[in-house]
Amino acid sequence: MYDLHCHILPAIDDGATDLAMSLEMARMAVADGIRVTACTPHIYPGLYENTGPAIREAIVRLQGELDREGIALRLVEGADVHLDHGLVAGIRDGRIPTLAGSRYLLFEPPHHVAPPRLEETLFELMAAGYVPVVTHPERLTWVEQHYDTFVRLAHRGCWMQVTAGALTGRHGRRAKHWAEKFVGEGHCHILATDAHHPLRRPPLLAEAREAAAVLVGAEEADHMVTTRPAGIVANAAPDTLPALKAPPPRARRFGLLARILRTA
Repeated sequence: MYDLHCHILPAIDDGATDLAMSLEMARMAVADGIRVTACTPHIYPGLYENTGPAIREAIVRLQGELDREGIALRLVEGADVHLDHGLVAGIRDGRIPTLAGSRYLLFEPPHHVAPPRLEETLFELMAAGYVPVVTHPERLTWVEQHYDTFVRLAHRGCWMQVTAGALTGRHGRRAKHWAEKFVGEGHCHILATDAHHPLRRPPLLAEAREAAAVLVGAEEADHMVTTRPAGIVANAAPDTLPALKAPPPRARRFGLLARILRTA
């Protein structure tokens, strides 16, 4: 499995606080079946002033530590990128890293306020040749009013990434509801851990793959954690990777029944 959203780099944002925590998270990821992890610290002007060169340098250092410890986890670059007026220019000059240096950019919308010109910003990125991967839409406080916007984006070239822990209930009932809706209705491209801490926000992906399989079937669940993420790392064109498709009727019915039973 591939985890393309993880805050595992030590002391660079609000994720791992030191090397010991980074190593613990890496061991947990490997034990869960993850073989490739994208290190995605925040790039948030005014709060987390991370840059591509500094992130790449930190990855080289951490990869060296993993190799010395015999932890079989491959690290690739990335960043949790917030709105920035110079996104395209920043990508082109190397200040803003894409996932594994590919055409795919991890994009985090504001958590509490729907930003103006969101669709325009994402379409500008696509017009420049990049594929925005929108992170954890299910956890945004404004998703109720803008769910249709995300659905429209998901089928017009943007990719949607749902947090594994949201799908399994680690982020509460509200996030679980919206995660199941994105996945179950066929609008989620990939799952990722968005891990920040070995206990509070652990790097666990296998349980979410199983939860997704209940909603959309095992094949599509594997596409979310392996096929499409591997394609991102390989910089494959989106149209060469499995397209989103509606879940089989049986999986939809079973997923609905499971939700009813859980809330009964």
